[in-house]
Amino acid sequence: MSASLSKSRLQGLGTTIRHRCQQLLGPLALLGPAGIWLLLFLVLPTLLILDISLVPDLRPEDVGGAYGLGNYSRVFNPFDPRFDSVYLQVIWRSVYYATVSTIACLVLGFPVAYWLAIMAPRRWRNFLVVAFILPLWTSSLLRSYAWISILRPTGLLNTFITWLSDLIPGVDLPTQNWLYSSAAVFVGLTYNFLPYMVLILYASLEKLDISLLEAAADLGANPRQTFWKVTVPQTLPGIAAGCLLVFITSMGDFVVPTLLGGASSMTISRLIYNQFLGITRNWGLGSALSMILILAVSLAIALLLKYGDRDSVKEA
Repeated sequence: MSASLSKSRLQGLGTTIRHRCQQLLGPLALLGPAGIWLLLFLVLPTLLILDISLVPDLRPEDVGGAYGLGNYSRVFNPFDPRFDSVYLQVIWRSVYYATVSTIACLVLGFPVAYWLAIMAPRRWRNFLVVAFILPLWTSSLLRSYAWISILRPTGLLNTFITWLSDLIPGVDLPTQNWLYSSAAVFVGLTYNFLPYMVLILYASLEKLDISLLEAAADLGANPRQTFWKVTVPQTLPGIAAGCLLVFITSMGDFVVPTLLGGASSMTISRLIYNQFLGITRNWGLGSALSMILILAVSLAIALLLKYGDRDSVKEA
């Protein structure tokens, strides 16, 4: 009797183990290819960059060196003899460009998203949304070259200003030279990332409870009060998601500052490029700057996951 009970228990335990293994193998089979891909092309390269960043002034021809925080000290420690304030200025300039372009995208994109989600005819909404994101179908490189043809001294902008001056007697409008300036960088970043902001805000505004707007109007609230006390609180997660996404992409953008900003608009992405492929060839410092950018982007992504409207990001 006891032998048969032990045998049945063993069989039950074996069945339970097989069932647990099947439950584990199913998800592993689905997640395995993506996990291997991320491990090979994201985790391992990041660890390699971190390893190189801990070797001060490592260059391609060097075999190796002692580990330390010399590269980071060179960027942040003013008491380090090799400290150069230019690196901090570049980092702050990158944050400044990303912040201003994010604010511009929010200010320009919110009215468009509100009109598309609330006021536009329902049968035309999908068409209008597709029409608005058509610029995303071309590469950012082509869009940046298009802005060069507009903003250069002999470009379309100054041609239009000259034509307008000739058209109006007694009016001499000054021509503009925005190319290779901070203004050109702001224009390029805002133009490139405005559709992302509109898509995320549109997805968030689509879920807006219209009955609350009607109730606020019935209770005597004017449009400004309704906007700040009803619309904004309901769409705040979408606003946070759009702002963080635009900030992340603007912070690491390389094409727009390079083509539209010129040498006076150095950003952290361009500085990293110069350290790896430029004249200095300081891979250690370039890796340290890369880790700083990775940490900044990771922090922004963590804030996006915590405070942003993830459903709106997925729908966009």
